[in-house]
Amino acid sequence: MALIILFVVLFVLLLAGAPVAVALGVSSLIFILMDGLPSVVVLHNMVNGINSFPLIAVPFFIMAGHLMNSAGITTKIFAFARSIVGWMHGGLGHVNVGASVIFAGMSGAAVADAGGLGNIEIKAMREAGYDTDFSVGITAASSTIGPIIPPSLPLVVYGVIANTSIGQLFAAGLIPGMLMAFSLMFMVAVYAKIRNYPRDDRFVLSVFFHTLWHAILPLMTPLIIIGGILTGVFTPTEAAIAAVAYALFLGVFVYRTLDLKRILRVSIDTIDTTASIMMIVAASAIFAWILTANQVAEMFAGQLLSFTDNRVAILLIIMLIVLIVGCFMETLAAITILTPVLLPVAVQMGVDPVHFGIILILNLMIGLLTPPVGLVLYVLSKVSGVPFERCVIATAPFLVPLVLVLLLLTFFPQLSMWLPELLYR
Repeated sequence: MALIILFVVLFVLLLAGAPVAVALGVSSLIFILMDGLPSVVVLHNMVNGINSFPLIAVPFFIMAGHLMNSAGITTKIFAFARSIVGWMHGGLGHVNVGASVIFAGMSGAAVADAGGLGNIEIKAMREAGYDTDFSVGITAASSTIGPIIPPSLPLVVYGVIANTSIGQLFAAGLIPGMLMAFSLMFMVAVYAKIRNYPRDDRFVLSVFFHTLWHAILPLMTPLIIIGGILTGVFTPTEAAIAAVAYALFLGVFVYRTLDLKRILRVSIDTIDTTASIMMIVAASAIFAWILTANQVAEMFAGQLLSFTDNRVAILLIIMLIVLIVGCFMETLAAITILTPVLLPVAVQMGVDPVHFGIILILNLMIGLLTPPVGLVLYVLSKVSGVPFERCVIATAPFLVPLVLVLLLLTFFPQLSMWLPELLYR
């Protein structure tokens, strides 16, 4: 009975618009009081939930992304991507995807990608004669690559909750991220052929080297982060600190676009975002403890297995649950709630926790492009001036390649597991 009340209170608070951390904390507190446990258990588990060294990476990756945006580095990335793939039919659509792949190695967040590159990309595509709906749709879809290619804030949070190697998760995200990029570029090519979108300027070697020269230092950021982690020079947490130091070096000493005022504003934004994330993680820790102590995952697994013992069917059911939750809940909140329940079921079916983390995050990224929450759509609606409802319609066709990649990764785990097995196992 107490478990039923736990979930009822949680969903009522979420539907009422309460912050996720409040909904998780209040519902957990009510359960604990009903169960006769001392209320101090809540504080104890919340503190333990965020007392984790890997979580230190979260504020630093957030700050690195903010610094890159504030320093004007996104314009250099866009220009470099344009010099490489702009010559193709629908060139700026391909540039859109390519820039997101590059920026993914710096920020690790879809919303940061949409906010930082979105304004530049949509403006350039409109001026070149591309349909507004196409411009918004490909910008939204390409932003989901950010949390798959390392570094990735959602993968850090998942790794902490699932007690899984963050280094392996980062390695596992490289190939899936590139698959997402190629599938979206194929979609762009189809649109370009049907609508006869223009090429950008032809490929010019001198322009390529010119943009490379201006972008070479920002392009070193993903190499520093990913290379440092994969070679063992950095832990993911240390790599996040190195990324902030490097971003400050570029913004203050190289490009001289960061002054004390901007750094202070970036720091305040970082504190604000980090506080929200940590409150969710802390509140979810007590919620996860309740689920584990009451064997909710085992009960859920039993119900699923009583329905079917087919591995494919169970994986499809799990993915459908995640997809539905992702439509209504912010990504990090969904990770903290779903992981303790779904991961044991997936492991029981022979799914590696690293592989499950990749398909879970990709599934939730698709949720960022769907109403009613759709944070990426809200951001792009703001930067493009396009109504939210129109953004939803514009993005819908681009969900097809992303869902196909999700299914491909779900049923062919080696696509995500080959690299971590090569490097770590």
